[in-house]
Amino acid sequence: MPTADQKRIAHDRARPRLMELWWALQPLKSVVRFMQTGAHPDDETSGMLAALAFRDGINISYACSTRGEGGQNDIGTEAGLDLGALRTKEMERACDILGMRMYWHSTHPDDTVTDFGFSKSGKETLGRWGYDRTILRFAEIIRAERPDIICPTFLDVPGQHGHHRAMTEAAHVVMDAAADPNLPTNLPPWQVKKLYLPAWSGAGQAYDDDLPPPAATLMVKGADFEPMTGWSWNRIGQQSRAYHRTQGMGRWVPAGDGRDWPLHLADTRVAGPDNELCSGLRKTLGDLADLTGAEQIAEHLVVAASEIEEAVAVFPDFDRVAASAARSLSALQQARNKCPVEVADDILHHVDAKIAQLGKVLQLALGVEAIAVADRTFIAVGSSFTAQSQVCSGCATSVSGEWLLPEAWSIEGDKVHISQAAKAHDPYRAFYDPIAPAAPAMLLEISAHGTIAEVPIAFEVEPVILPGSRAVIEPTTIAVNRNSTKRSFELRVTGVDPINASLSLELPEGWSAHQQETVFTVVLPDDVSSGKYSIGLMVDGFPAQTVRQIEHDHIAPTARTRGAIVDVGVFDAAVPNTKVAYIGAGNDRVGYWLAEMGADVTDVSNEILSNHTALEAFDALIIGIFAMRFRPGLSDAMPSIHKWVESGGTLITLYHRPWDNWDPSLTPPRPLEIGQPSLRWRVTDEAAKVTQLEKHDILEGPNKIGESDWSGWVKERGLYFAKSWDAAYRPLLSMSDPDEDPLHGSLLVADIGKGRHIHTSLILHHQMEHLVPGAFRLMANFLSRRG
Repeated sequence: MPTADQKRIAHDRARPRLMELWWALQPLKSVVRFMQTGAHPDDETSGMLAALAFRDGINISYACSTRGEGGQNDIGTEAGLDLGALRTKEMERACDILGMRMYWHSTHPDDTVTDFGFSKSGKETLGRWGYDRTILRFAEIIRAERPDIICPTFLDVPGQHGHHRAMTEAAHVVMDAAADPNLPTNLPPWQVKKLYLPAWSGAGQAYDDDLPPPAATLMVKGADFEPMTGWSWNRIGQQSRAYHRTQGMGRWVPAGDGRDWPLHLADTRVAGPDNELCSGLRKTLGDLADLTGAEQIAEHLVVAASEIEEAVAVFPDFDRVAASAARSLSALQQARNKCPVEVADDILHHVDAKIAQLGKVLQLALGVEAIAVADRTFIAVGSSFTAQSQVCSGCATSVSGEWLLPEAWSIEGDKVHISQAAKAHDPYRAFYDPIAPAAPAMLLEISAHGTIAEVPIAFEVEPVILPGSRAVIEPTTIAVNRNSTKRSFELRVTGVDPINASLSLELPEGWSAHQQETVFTVVLPDDVSSGKYSIGLMVDGFPAQTVRQIEHDHIAPTARTRGAIVDVGVFDAAVPNTKVAYIGAGNDRVGYWLAEMGADVTDVSNEILSNHTALEAFDALIIGIFAMRFRPGLSDAMPSIHKWVESGGTLITLYHRPWDNWDPSLTPPRPLEIGQPSLRWRVTDEAAKVTQLEKHDILEGPNKIGESDWSGWVKERGLYFAKSWDAAYRPLLSMSDPDEDPLHGSLLVADIGKGRHIHTSLILHHQMEHLVPGAFRLMANFLSRRG
């Protein structure tokens, strides 16, 4: 792990002051505001946004409905709401590169607007999010940001993700909703001037647009390059996208690989031809001076606009840039103080944005450096930490700083105290602005050229405040198979706060627990009924909170708090007496769950994979999701594994994506192709009817698979279904989403020599995590010897 100084040096080298100043100058050139809208972190069209921001000077923002909670994680074990917290931080870092403001429709972890999994219908999506809730929140975002232009990332067409379709449908509706004075919100109305749609297809590895894109009405040029670096706009965009690491984003763009972005004008509220993106809009501060009613401040706006032009023109002369920026800032401060009420709604948001941008320009041009550092990252309420600052005044006349602290924080000297009443860290904050960090922060007051600028500086690593009555209880999910003798389990408690607090459990009726310090042994009745149960941990008589601390090198640390609750699933599953090898890549816990069910499971080392003789000790081998891609040596070991199958072994492969080193001809024992785009080869309805195509031993025993085994599924049935397969494979199940043809590639079985290959695209690992009995019973059947 690099030290703090090494990280600081690397960041300093990657973002030299000269380039930082150049990029800070660009958004000053225009007052036009462009908002892209999407459904997930990474939906933004990063290359186009880079061109708009750093070439055209347009002020950019992104409104995203969900946090991506229902997605996959290429870098760790965070899933569900924890993954949403991680992707929130990734999105914020992506915004830092583009200087882009960020708004979320989903404002808290329990919001109905959530990434509930893949969807094929916008109507279904809005039904689950809540149509009125979605439109109201969208209108609030529009009223807060006041964009002139909105542009969804995807089209509302069949073959596209339902979440994307919902956001595009909502974009049409919000044009009028945000301007409606009767909307139940305190924010003043705002009329978006234009709505553009992408005039390109969103088809790819995941989606397959049925309909062609609309005709292009204008083109955002992108084949040129950023003049100071020589980078293409797409390359800069990928510098932003590379922070979406949980989704494997970040693609190298070769030199000269530029592109244009065609747009279709779908709705407009301005007159005249639409020859360019900003047609019909006021483009500069000088244009705002022509507004009727702005006569009192017109001169200030014109002066500010002129000085901005000068600041850009004299770059890279730091002194002259600073002088012009200071004069522009002074003019805008006067305009703000004198702005007539009748034009305030049309002008002040532009003025405020330029004041903030000019403050950043002035800081960079003057060489003012400031670092705010906390001596700890994770800090409990009721405790304190040391806050230190390093400030270099550069060429400023003077620089002073004060701490901006949230409510219930206080400071004495360099000690910051967090009272018990302070709010815990919010992993789902609803808004983010790279140049206006929220408290806690340090506020610099920079004096130069007769003007004073206020510039907030974020902590180098933002302190993460943890709640009180805190403890971690593990494991958080327990599987109890009534067909085994297991009727007890241990729960271990760590991280108790207060340290000497008393601990107790809230148990289901008839259950008991024995405590030895911080370990509880929970005993179930011998005749415990099948079903799901919950156990709550109490700290000093109060419900305990568990915190998942999330740290990765590419993001700022974050944390998510939930109740310290253990979920227990009790079910019936007959488990065959077989020796099972499991090889995963850290993306599922199937090996763990099989052991909990009562199977004899061994995690397999890399060395044993290539040793045909060593594999003979096992009856079955399970390859976990994505393991072909992320487990070194596995692809090379497949020929040896094929020989083992021929000799009588049972190979079980869980779902893989086509790009997970899955070679249709070489990875499976017989040819098997995974379908893409994934939208065509998945069943998103978790309650979709499942039809058994033929009688087969892996569905007959040791557990008779029936209708009840398909009940209670979570998120979806499966994804990346097989598209085609060798005649040796027999499809056993048929299922489909509403109004679609049935798919037969969710469960395939081939008898290979004396052995067998089972390939399934059912998301059994996810169902096991959610204690769905049918998933355990199916996996138990897969382990049975060939019958």
